[in-house]
Amino acid sequence: MIKANAHKYSVSAVCRVLQVNRSTYYYEAKQRPDDSEPASEITEIFKASRSNYGTRKIKKELMKTGKQVSRRRIGRIMKQQGLVSNYTTAQFKPHKDTCSESETENIVNHQFQGREYRDVVISDLTYVRVGTGWNYICILVDLYNREIIGYSAGEHKTAELVKKAFQRVEGNLADIRLFHTDRGNEFKNQTIEELLEAFNIERSLSQNGCPYDNAVAEATFKIIKTEFVWNETFADLKELKLKLWDYVNWYNHHRIHSALGYQTPVQYRENNLKKVV
Repeated sequence: MIKANAHKYSVSAVCRVLQVNRSTYYYEAKQRPDDSEPASEITEIFKASRSNYGTRKIKKELMKTGKQVSRRRIGRIMKQQGLVSNYTTAQFKPHKDTCSESETENIVNHQFQGREYRDVVISDLTYVRVGTGWNYICILVDLYNREIIGYSAGEHKTAELVKKAFQRVEGNLADIRLFHTDRGNEFKNQTIEELLEAFNIERSLSQNGCPYDNAVAEATFKIIKTEFVWNETFADLKELKLKLWDYVNWYNHHRIHSALGYQTPVQYRENNLKKVV
C-alpha cells in the first residue's frame, strides 16, 4: 500500500498513519522487490534464446536495456515462471532398494551363450529423463537371439512395470523356462512370484552387488541408451511409450548384431527355428 501510493503521499506520512516504522518499510521493500516488471522481460529473453540462457546471460541482456537485476533475483523469477535452461542438468537420485536376501540361486551362472529359444529370458530397468523428471523403462530379452520380447514404460519403478512388460510378450508365457534378473524389489516380490508360478517359470537371481551376473541386460541397456535414450527428448510418458515402441521394432527387425552373425534378432530366430523344424 505504501509503495502503491508513494507517488501521491510521502512515505513518512503514510508510515505515520499506518503506525509503521520507516526503517521497517524500507527493509521490507528491499527484501521483497516487485518481480512483475522484470518477469515478462526475463521470460521473453529466455524464450528468444530457445531456452538456452541461464541467469548469467539473461543478466547481461537486461543490462543492455539499462536494467540492473541480480542473478539471484533472476533465478527466483525463472523458478516462479517454470523456466529451466537446456544446460541445467537434472540429477537423478536413485531410490535405495533393500536387497532381497532370498536364497534363490543364480542358475544362469554367466552362461549367456548357446541358449535355446525362450529357454532363458532376462530383464532389467533403467531411468529415462522425461520433461524435467524421470520415468522408467523395463525390457525382457530372450538370450536365444537377444530379441526384446517384452517392454514397458512408466512413472514408477515397480513390479507393475515388469508385469506390463510380460503382457506385451507374443506367444505363450509358459514357453519361457527361466526368468533371470538382479535382486531389485521390483523383481523379487509377490506380484512377480505369482506371475511366474502361474506360467510355471523358474527363477534365477544375480548375486548381491554383482552386475556381471546380468551382463546381457546391462549391455542391452547400454545400446538402448546410446542409440535411443540419449538421442531423443520426451515431453511426457505418452511420447516415451510411442518412441520406445518404434525403437524396439527397429531393434528387433532392422538392427544387425555381430553376436548373431550380423543378422537381426528376428532374422536369426526365423532362420534357425526353421532349421530345427
